[in-house]
Order: sequence, then structure tokens, then C-alpha cells
Amino acid sequence: MSHRLRLTRAAADDLHRLFDFLAAHDLPLAVQAREAIAQAFDFMAAFPFACRKADPSRPWLREMVISFGRAGYVALYEIDDDEIITVLAVRHQREDDRH
Repeated sequence: MSHRLRLTRAAADDLHRLFDFLAAHDLPLAVQAREAIAQAFDFMAAFPFACRKADPSRPWLREMVISFGRAGYVALYEIDDDEIITVLAVRHQREDDRH
């Protein structure tokens, strides 16, 4: 059974910011990045425990590395229960503040 994903306002803002930044330089690449993130979210929903723990003291808080090009993205999420995952933030891997 797949979990349902929901995004916090901050995570949605992150996705818009990341897309807009890349689209300003290369729109087709921005679309590809959006597709890579969507595929990663599908995997996250199907296998939420496959990703690494973000904090050993909080086993439900996880982060997924999303490969894209020479870098990629990191999605911070929390497994709320047997049905819902909340994506808290999405950052480019080269950004200083991932969380």
C-alpha cells in the first residue's frame, strides 16, 4: 500500500523556487528536474522507510537524496502514520541549509 504525500507550504514554496531558478536558465532542464522529483516522490510514497533517517532520535523523520545531473536534491519528510507522509522541505544538494 502506498502512502499519500502532502506538502507543507514551505516544501511547496521550495519546489516553486527550485523550478523557477532552473527555468530561468534552461526550461527543458527544469521540466526534467520536476519529473525526477515527482518520480522520487512516487518511490517515497511506496517505500517510505527506504530512505535514511535525518535524525537518529526521530525515526519517522527521513531524508531522500534525489539524483539529478551532477548534484540533485534532498527532500526532508516525516512519516505521519500508515497512510500519510508530509514533505517538509526540498533543497538543492549544494545549498547550505538542507532543513
